[in-house]
Amino acid sequence: MNFSKTVLLISIIITVSCKQILKPDEIAAKENVEKNILKDSKVILHEDFASNYVDARNVEVFLPAGYDETSIQKYKVLYMHDGQNVFNPKTSNTGIDWGVDEAVDSLIRIDKIKNTIVVAAWSNGQKRFSEYMPKAPAAISETPEAKAGLKQNTGFDALYSDAYLQFLVEELKPFIEKTYNVSNKTEDTSIMGSSMGGLISLYAICKYPKIFGAAGCVSTHWPIPILGNAYMNTLPATLPDPATHKIYFDFGTETLDAQYEPYQIKVDQMMINKGYEQGKNWITKKFAGAEHNEKSWNSRIHTPLEFLLK
Repeated sequence: MNFSKTVLLISIIITVSCKQILKPDEIAAKENVEKNILKDSKVILHEDFASNYVDARNVEVFLPAGYDETSIQKYKVLYMHDGQNVFNPKTSNTGIDWGVDEAVDSLIRIDKIKNTIVVAAWSNGQKRFSEYMPKAPAAISETPEAKAGLKQNTGFDALYSDAYLQFLVEELKPFIEKTYNVSNKTEDTSIMGSSMGGLISLYAICKYPKIFGAAGCVSTHWPIPILGNAYMNTLPATLPDPATHKIYFDFGTETLDAQYEPYQIKVDQMMINKGYEQGKNWITKKFAGAEHNEKSWNSRIHTPLEFLLK
């Protein structure tokens, strides 16, 4: 059989309707990986997951092929934002998903990463910016000027990122650990997102360094009036210990990503000053020609996954 032409099949199990949908797709890998048929992979939908901190939202959980509920070896967990874009092109905002399910499954098969499940919480439409923009420093984000700007651009005059992280840490994480065969160790718990999702991932590992051991910040959206620079200035004091944490950054050179390099250079110097070492516990990568969209993130998703989960 010519595996280079094999169509990959993944079963998406929707628990509400109990209907199995087969999604044909190809694993995009740059390492001449042999393509295999995905068997027994599942994406489980927890619909309208309730919270005391934020509005209810869908949460999807990817279980890789061979997932074993009884295994003594616990699975790592990767938490992701904008969950509607992570696994399914039919729910993605652009009609193209990240392909995280296929990528994780293939990387596990070739022993590039450890056994991992992926938990993807959907974003909340109009409140997305307010939930993903770090509320730090609070003295800046709560000024009349900042509130007026937020109200004008989002319809809300407050940031809900602290509440969103409480939802992840105090409600979703305990549920995942009770429901699935996963580790609760810091070194086995990662978080990742793109654009504003990159910002909230960085904020999460800084605010909860005992919860998250690694963060993936893809096409991080730094240039935000007033709030963006203010948050960047908190990093020297809040970045977690490089001896026990690792952080991934990247950016492209086209569309919105074309703005990011000057900001990322400043953040990279903060990482160096904190004691992070490029290639060891921190990576910043520049992808020439890459745009700010799911297509670009899909094409390079294996890069942050290998770094975060190896």
